[in-house]
Amino acid sequence: MRVVTKYLIPAGWGLAAFLVVFSAVRWSQTPRSMKPPVGMVWIRGGQFLMGSAAKDAWPDEKPVHLVSVPDFFMDETEVTNTEFQRFVEATKYVTTAETAPTTEEILAQSPPGTAAPPPESLVPGALVFTPPSEAVPLDEIGQWWKWTPGACWRHPEGPTSDLRGREQHPVVHVSWDDAQAFAKWAGKRLPTEAEWEYAARGGLPGKNFVWGDEPLNERQANIWQGKFPHQNTQADGFVRTAPVKTFPPNGYGLFDMAGNVWEWCDDWYVRDLYSQRAGQAVIDNPQSPATSVDPRQPFMPLRAQRGGSFLCNDSYCSRYRPSARHGCSPDTGMSHVGFRCVMSVPQVAN
Repeated sequence: MRVVTKYLIPAGWGLAAFLVVFSAVRWSQTPRSMKPPVGMVWIRGGQFLMGSAAKDAWPDEKPVHLVSVPDFFMDETEVTNTEFQRFVEATKYVTTAETAPTTEEILAQSPPGTAAPPPESLVPGALVFTPPSEAVPLDEIGQWWKWTPGACWRHPEGPTSDLRGREQHPVVHVSWDDAQAFAKWAGKRLPTEAEWEYAARGGLPGKNFVWGDEPLNERQANIWQGKFPHQNTQADGFVRTAPVKTFPPNGYGLFDMAGNVWEWCDDWYVRDLYSQRAGQAVIDNPQSPATSVDPRQPFMPLRAQRGGSFLCNDSYCSRYRPSARHGCSPDTGMSHVGFRCVMSVPQVAN
């Protein structure tokens, strides 16, 4: 890699290629003939450098490669509790976390020979972040993630919690299946990873954060301040999720593209996807791979998530960057996972 006018360019591309990329991601203007749907922002398509070569980039963000996406519209915020409640009331939809898992579902995602769970454990619920009282090893996630019966989008921390005062917070404990159901009802869809990253960058090519290269401070995003996972100083004012639009938008007018909650993408997660793309020319509007591949979880299919969450901390997880990726089981609800939707231009035109 080499640096050209502060932007990362793969070796051999030259300044001309950089200028093409830069010109493709300049500020966009909505076509006069097409008004964005309420609550959405028009994103003018173009080419961009997907991934990162920064020192804090994870292996699945490398190598940087050239991708193009067409114009599209994106929700300016994550889907809120109020919006999700409208969907549930209109459709009588029951989320994954509100449905008891079956023995077959659990064993299908477990190594061969795994013992069947006891029947009394097969109850509706979800994973809730529960901070330990003291420092614990950072490779033992069971120290802070607790399966909580009764936890769901209506009850984020369990059956004794509710949504009072959280109407404009992003909905959480939604599985990929739940997000897909909402998107279909709304006449929208989930973004591809390429669309999500392009939009998150907000017209700032090659930058490490959605706001540029300036170091993070508590006024830019809702992440964890203090010593993860046991001590949160709450310097940004929040222990868990924050209301949407609390923090400044990026250059495209999109809020919370860093932190607050992880956001589901349409794609299956493939850990070495970018390595497979290495050496290719411009990859046009990449869609989801056919299957999920992650050697660390060979028995569990994973869907891609983007954006990081209120739990991101540089001592543990710096994935509040636009290039950061993550995979999660599509039937999993967690207290730091939500989503937003997009629409293609033909969807709006019709």
